[in-house]
Amino acid sequence: MRTFKLILQYDGSRYRGWQRLPDCDRTIQGRLEQTLTKLLGEPVELSGSGRTDAGVHAMGQAASFRSRTALSASEILQGLRQHLPEDIGVLSVTEMPERFHARLHAVGKVYRYRIWNSEAPCVFERKYVYQLPQPLDLAAMEKAAGFLTGTHDFRSFCAKKSDKKSTVRTVEEIRIERAGEEVRLSFRGNGFLYQMVRILTGTLIEVGLHRRRPEEMPALLEAEDRALAGWTVPAKGLCLMEVLYE
Repeated sequence: MRTFKLILQYDGSRYRGWQRLPDCDRTIQGRLEQTLTKLLGEPVELSGSGRTDAGVHAMGQAASFRSRTALSASEILQGLRQHLPEDIGVLSVTEMPERFHARLHAVGKVYRYRIWNSEAPCVFERKYVYQLPQPLDLAAMEKAAGFLTGTHDFRSFCAKKSDKKSTVRTVEEIRIERAGEEVRLSFRGNGFLYQMVRILTGTLIEVGLHRRRPEEMPALLEAEDRALAGWTVPAKGLCLMEVLYE
């Protein structure tokens, strides 16, 4: 058996998320598996680095699969590009050591959340940004982000009881920057819980709107209570930028 790694981009607007669902062809994993199965002439099971929710986008998702195919990595790449819909793009296909696994060997991820912080319309980027017209205090948000970086139990920032053994994660960096009318929040860490980035973003927005104080963040972490953290921002502003490997 041969093992291949894919690096993917996708516009998640019309999909119900990454994970394959029964009787539904509007998932990223499902469409990729269907295309690979036809291309390679054998059933293919694709493993993603993680699951993105409905409406979430990716600039650098990683996935892997095993196959007995005689096709080269470049032939698989060309076949995928020919047959996938235009909102799913494959950037690269690489043959890897047999035991490589996109999820198990990932050591970190980078996500970005985009906020259109203006009353003016954002017509051409509307599917990829969350529009918030109220001014944001970025200095307060950065101060709050400082309390949230490091290794913590992020149970308060998980949307439901996690199926993971632990809700402890390390967030190495939260970067907040303005580019014209847009505010971008970038999160780099060793892993993220279900909707964790969207809840962290909602909490930081509340700080930026002066509805919370930055100094409340340690108490939120210690409480381990989702009800106390901020709201879950819309999926469309979130993009998986990169999956990190050693």
